[in-house]
Amino acid sequence: MITPNSKTLVLLVLLVLGFAGVWHLQNHIDVQRAALHQDRDELVLRSGKLVRAMSLEYAPLMADFYWTRVVQYYGDKRAHHDPNYELLSPLLDLTTTLDPNLLVAYRFGSTFLSEPSPRGAGHPEQGIALLERGIQANPDYWRFYEDLGFIYYFELKDYTKASEAFEEGSKQPDAQIWMKVMAAKIAAEGESLSTSVFLWNEVLQTANDPQIKENALMHLGLLRVLEDCKQLDALADEFQKRTGRRPTRMGELVQAGLLPRVPADPMGYAYVFGPDGKAALNLDSPLLEQQLLHQDSK
Repeated sequence: MITPNSKTLVLLVLLVLGFAGVWHLQNHIDVQRAALHQDRDELVLRSGKLVRAMSLEYAPLMADFYWTRVVQYYGDKRAHHDPNYELLSPLLDLTTTLDPNLLVAYRFGSTFLSEPSPRGAGHPEQGIALLERGIQANPDYWRFYEDLGFIYYFELKDYTKASEAFEEGSKQPDAQIWMKVMAAKIAAEGESLSTSVFLWNEVLQTANDPQIKENALMHLGLLRVLEDCKQLDALADEFQKRTGRRPTRMGELVQAGLLPRVPADPMGYAYVFGPDGKAALNLDSPLLEQQLLHQDSK
């Protein structure tokens, strides 16, 4: 016999199960709805022609808005050391579709795409594709060939295509004379320290974006470290010829009269000799982390 208390208990159980079922169903609906909205957002984000058609005469204004989004997106990723730049290429595609003449989006956007992680998306092929679109839309703008040469030279180590890019750009009426010089220099030498210093100095002088200037300064610092260490290793070789052993401290080179003082890197930290007897950055130098990241990206 079912007592009133038993009926109440059964009703309570059914009620709880009912609420649980409704909650589960609603949660499933919410997930599906969010996915649908995300799909729609992705459709709009990846459909620059659709947004351009909707924008009508306001397309250039919308392009400026999305370029701001690109800079904010890139800056936020850099600030949080987030290597996932999945939306960078679609945002740039949308921006340049809305305004094919927005030169800054091609120039700096290609850098954002090409720089190795975590400084950028690590997709130089996407940076090249963006610049080629820029050249097609703005055939007389020689700076795009300069940027193209940078990517081939620094990121892909393709010195033939880098030389070809500088050579092609040098044919533009307003191009700087050094474009032809760089084409010949890269064709003859490939990767060289002096070539790299020249190119990064050009980036430093022409870039307006603070992050790109900072990146150029970092690379110039690393190039100076490379040259300093080569010279210090040569002095260590001379020390070994004289004494029959490798120096373990920079002070020994000073005591031997090979150096006037203990040398320091661009950040002011004294160089040291590593366990292999080669000159190296001080473990406390901020440049060491950048050097390791640069080596890992190669």
